[in-house]
Amino acid sequence: MATFDDILEEVGNFGRCQKRIFALLCMVSMPWAGVYVGIVFQGFTPDHWCRDPAVVEKRQACGWSLADSRRLTVPLVNSSGVMQQSSCQRYEVDWNTTALSCETKELDLSKTPTTACTDGWEYDYEGRQSFVTEFDLVCSDGWWVDLYQATLNVGFLVGSITIGYLADRFGRKISFLVSSLLNGIAGIMVAVAPNYVTLLVFRTLYGFGVKGGWVAGYVLITEIVGVEYRRTVGVLYQMFFSIGLLILPLLAYFITDWRWLQVVITVPYFIFLSYYWFIPESPRWLLSQNKKAQAVQITEAMAKENKMTLSKNIETLTDENADTCTASFMDLIKTPKMRKHTFILSFNWFTSAVVYQGLIMRLGILGGNVYIDFLISGLVEFPAAFLILFTIERIGRRIPFASANIVAGAACFITAFIPDSLFWFKTVVACIGRLGITMAFEMVVFVNTELYPTFVRNLGVSVCSTLCDVGGIVAPFLLYRLAVIWLELPLIIFGSLAFVAGGLVLMLPETRGVPLPETIDDIEFPERVKEKAALKNQQLTNLLPNNDVSFNKETATV
Repeated sequence: MATFDDILEEVGNFGRCQKRIFALLCMVSMPWAGVYVGIVFQGFTPDHWCRDPAVVEKRQACGWSLADSRRLTVPLVNSSGVMQQSSCQRYEVDWNTTALSCETKELDLSKTPTTACTDGWEYDYEGRQSFVTEFDLVCSDGWWVDLYQATLNVGFLVGSITIGYLADRFGRKISFLVSSLLNGIAGIMVAVAPNYVTLLVFRTLYGFGVKGGWVAGYVLITEIVGVEYRRTVGVLYQMFFSIGLLILPLLAYFITDWRWLQVVITVPYFIFLSYYWFIPESPRWLLSQNKKAQAVQITEAMAKENKMTLSKNIETLTDENADTCTASFMDLIKTPKMRKHTFILSFNWFTSAVVYQGLIMRLGILGGNVYIDFLISGLVEFPAAFLILFTIERIGRRIPFASANIVAGAACFITAFIPDSLFWFKTVVACIGRLGITMAFEMVVFVNTELYPTFVRNLGVSVCSTLCDVGGIVAPFLLYRLAVIWLELPLIIFGSLAFVAGGLVLMLPETRGVPLPETIDDIEFPERVKEKAALKNQQLTNLLPNNDVSFNKETATV
């Protein structure tokens, strides 16, 4: 009997058909960047101070600058030993009963009582608008900004499990299309939300579909290419997320209103609905569901597009796990090695999300030009992809994966203790941390797909990645609240998590050159896979002429 990996040798491991599907699905990663870290621009908190209506009127009448009216409105406060203008207090002065001329340089308000802001805030934001400035989410209401990212990750958590189950139960393609429709509708609802509570509800719905659809697309493409191309398509699929990171600050710079930026980020999800006509269902999944006729039909169409000829062996196409086609959460934890994989991968998803999101969102609280800083930060991610491609087939998955976490942890620790006066040195070390955690984040995705059998692969990735969503919920609170105590304190937490994650990775098996597992037995008893591979090698060798021993060893050996 022929397996799908056998047939892929005849169809073409990465022919024209797979390249076309891969190019289409890569586009899915780009808008996800805007969804995932768009808070840096949509929720940017600019320099702000209490608004005093009387002072605002006088500023307009006298032609004062913002600095002039701010001096008359807010007191100086001691912040970490430095005197700064307050963002949450103002002078308690009734300007309607106090003579106020246009000449105010000699006016001394230092001994004037202060009070909390009662008439809103003014923002130094050059005519731009974030949801922070629109809804006045500053000072005592600043924690509401944390919820913007947290609710997205709540949606990720529930949606990735739900869509992951649906993808294993009803198919990768239909799950991807349904999530794209949901993303488009929810994204527009976010853009037109009338108040902040409604915005958070719609943001949760938005997160429900975005991640699950992205994972379904990832699993689909890895299931229709040969083993030697899995790592390439997996890394490049994620690299398009980095391309989205480069596009995002350019869009945010020219689109000054957060609502219109939200619309632009959402529109691609409506375009993805057209993929109904351009991408097939995964034949590997169809086989696991005992839908052999459909699997054969799609496989033949792939071979035709690749201009390849199939042998009659396609009629014997089968899946060893077809009788246990219903995916269950218990499959992930009921056997020892599956349980170990689930725990280690889940912790790495959690760590990757906390450190990755934390380092990106940290750009919004450091000062400086957020657009340039974000662009530089995004550029750092491209070397990560190339380092992965260069190392994982030469060294393997496990060592680069563990090293990336450890480098990220060390960089976080070092950055925390570099003084601000060494700006460029601190920036370089922080970028090394971004490089490391980006490598770790990209590797956990495709290593996850390589450590679960076909019938539960999508559910396995989705369940493990729920810890990524928990990390995403925690990250903004860790960053924004701990930074109030000490700006670098979050980096200490990030570094500790990354070190532990790197150590745990060393307990995982190496998957370099190993065929995708089809059954739980392939995970629990890998020596049987080696025996089958060795037998296959012998059979291929016997079929070849004595003077021709050239065949694809990577797909045939472990």
